[in-house]
Amino acid sequence: MRKKEGALWYDKTIGRYDIRFGVNEFYGGLHCGECFEVKAIEGWIPVRIEMADDWYLVGLPNTKLDGLIVRMEY
Repeated sequence: MRKKEGALWYDKTIGRYDIRFGVNEFYGGLHCGECFEVKAIEGWIPVRIEMADDWYLVGLPNTKLDGLIVRMEY
């Protein structure tokens, strides 16, 4: 496996966040507990996605998720 980069976005049809790797390439919907990395100024930060009242990242509280650049083994 290798790490792939993409952008995080909310897919309303499945009610989950997903990762868009390319024009027609998607991860397929993230589930609670899945781990990946978020690109930040200081480098890549490991996070885990969870759901309470809304989706959030453990390790990066109060972060707007839409459009974040992420990478994961895929």
